Amino acid sequence: MLQNMFAHKRTLSFEVFPPKKDGDFESAFQVMDELGKLSPDFISVTYGAGGSRAGKTVEIASYIQNTLGIDAVAHVTCVGSSRESLLGVAESLKEQNVRYALALRGDRPKDMTDEQFASRDFEHASDMMEFLGGSTDLIMAGACYPEKHYESFSMEADLNHLKKKQEAGAKFLISQMFFDNDYYYSFLEKAQKKGIDIPICAGIMPITSARQLGTTITLSGSSIPKALSDLIAAYGDNKDDMRKAGIDYAIRQIRDLQENGVNDIHIYAMNKPKATGEITAAIYR
Repeated sequence: MLQNMFAHKRTLSFEVFPPKKDGDFESAFQVMDELGKLSPDFISVTYGAGGSRAGKTVEIASYIQNTLGIDAVAHVTCVGSSRESLLGVAESLKEQNVRYALALRGDRPKDMTDEQFASRDFEHASDMMEFLGGSTDLIMAGACYPEKHYESFSMEADLNHLKKKQEAGAKFLISQMFFDNDYYYSFLEKAQKKGIDIPICAGIMPITSARQLGTTITLSGSSIPKALSDLIAAYGDNKDDMRKAGIDYAIRQIRDLQENGVNDIHIYAMNKPKATGEITAAIYR
C-alpha cells in the first residue's frame, strides 16, 4: 500500500517506457531486470499519446509488479480517451495486480481533430483522476511542474490546479524534470502554503548527450541553468565525456536536494540501467 511505498526515510523511483515494437519486449524486460536490482520503491511506466501504447504499458507494468515484485505505477492519459476505454485500461491493470496509476492529460494525438479535442470526455487530468478514483480501485498519483505547466498563465494558477489534483484523490505527486534546484525549493514552499501536503517526488533527468538536452527542453519546458549550459559547451562534442559530466551533474543535483531535506527522488531512467545504477550507487553509498 501507499504507506509502505513512502515508509522509508528516502524513497527512490524510476521512470521507464515500453518498447515501440513488439519484438523488443525481451530486451525491455532485461532492462527492467537490471533496474530492479537497484531496489527502487516503485517504477513508473509511460503511456502513448491517446492511449496508443496502453497494452504495452500494462505489459511492462505487469512484469515490474509480478515478476520483479516492485510496485509499478502505470501512466494513464485522458486527452484521447473515453470513459469506457479508461475503464478498460483500469480493468487490465487490476487483472495484473497493478494498483497505482499516474493520471496525466497527455499530448494531443496528431490525428485528433479540433472537434474531437473540444468534445473530449476529460479536459484535465484532475477530471480523469476523480472519475477513476470513484469508479475503480486504482491509487492515483499526479504530476506537478516546479516551473509551472507551459500552458498555465501563472504559477498561482498552476498551484491552484495542483490543489485540485490533491482534492480529486491524488495520493502522491511526481514532478516534471528540472535542472535548477532553486526552482524546486521555491515550488515546494509555495505548494506547502497552498495546503498541498501529499508526498512529492523530485524528477531528475540525467543529461548524457547534447542532443538529449534539446529534445528534453522541447518536451518539458524546463529552464537550463548556466552550470548545465556550460557543461554542454565544454563536453557536448565528446560522447564519453558528456555522459560522465551529465551523470555527475545529476548526482550533485540529487545530493543537494537530499542535503536540503528532499528525500523522494524520481529518476527519469530513459531505459538506461547502467547510468541509473551509477547515479544510485553515488547517492546511496
